[in-house]
Amino acid sequence: MGAHPRGAGGVSKRSVGVGCGAAIVSNGHILLVKRRRAPERGCWNLPGGKVDHLERVEDAIRRETLEETGLTIRLARCLQLTQMLGQDGEHWVSPVWLAEVVDGEARNLEPEKAEAIGWFALSDPPAPLGQAAREAIAHLAVAPLGSLGREGR
Repeated sequence: MGAHPRGAGGVSKRSVGVGCGAAIVSNGHILLVKRRRAPERGCWNLPGGKVDHLERVEDAIRRETLEETGLTIRLARCLQLTQMLGQDGEHWVSPVWLAEVVDGEARNLEPEKAEAIGWFALSDPPAPLGQAAREAIAHLAVAPLGSLGREGR
């Protein structure tokens, strides 16, 4: 999850970007991608990216997840609002939704952006974690996974 580098749609030092992320959970595991680009290069984070102009956040989450992983997902509920302030000189605000897989097998469809992709036990995530992944795993530790509702589309 996160921003595109400045040259490919990142934000300037004086503006705020809108990102999005999916905390995709299955059988006590969460899907994470290892970022190749700033912000948070080298960190494991949630699938996601930039919300395009006039795009609904929920649509952006589904689009970004499909583009990055090949997964069709169902959004359950908004889990958190990640506010990335100053990392790599950027400012992003990113809603993160709890999601589940509807169809597909997770694979790395954007190797130029992601070094790796994998499912990790919520109780034993890899390091280093990006901010959104850290926050999502912390939220999921206190919120029962049985609360996956059918609020999203």
